[in-house]
Amino acid sequence: MTSSSLISNPVTNHPDRVRDSSRRKKKKKVQASKHDLNQQAGQSHARWKSQAQQQIYSSKLLQALSHVTISTPPTDPPPRRGRAVREAAYRVLAVAAKGRTRWSRAILTNRLKLKFRKHKKQRVPAPAAATGSSRSRKPRVSVFRLKGKNLPAVQRKVRVLGRLVPGCRKQPLPVILEEATDYIAALEMQVRAMSALADLLSGSTSGASSSSSSAPPT
Repeated sequence: MTSSSLISNPVTNHPDRVRDSSRRKKKKKVQASKHDLNQQAGQSHARWKSQAQQQIYSSKLLQALSHVTISTPPTDPPPRRGRAVREAAYRVLAVAAKGRTRWSRAILTNRLKLKFRKHKKQRVPAPAAATGSSRSRKPRVSVFRLKGKNLPAVQRKVRVLGRLVPGCRKQPLPVILEEATDYIAALEMQVRAMSALADLLSGSTSGASSSSSSAPPT
């Protein structure tokens, strides 16, 4: 009896041991991936908080803004010029990220798509005006909007966050959180750099105006 029980026990316990070892391996992999994500997030935060990165971004932003002022004529309305400045600031921010993140690649590819659409519109002639016999089109309701109304509150917030971060509209929650942390740190650096540039430019203009007012009349 004892010999038969000793023989049968290893056979019955073998699947349990395999399951336990596979669970341990999966747990170790998950912990290692979490550790790597935390390290990457810490490195991205440290990179965007560094003064050197802010100076690099500021110099590239000044170059991009000089191109914007040259390319856009002064007769353009202020909203159009503001949009051009905003696009230049985001494009420089994506270039500063060096394409390491999904949001930076999405901004750069979106810029290329807009350029291609502009060239395509210039080439393709405008269609003829529709006659009065054409039916009026009804506004279509998106299926994703109908599905979004029935989603739980957490999933709705995750979907909204994925829409706010470029390139994360259809990504899972871990990817969205990782990209959002890096994107927010980059935006904070962008605000610091642009406010410093605004202070510098306002100080230079005020100094120039004061020097011109203090100059003796000829």
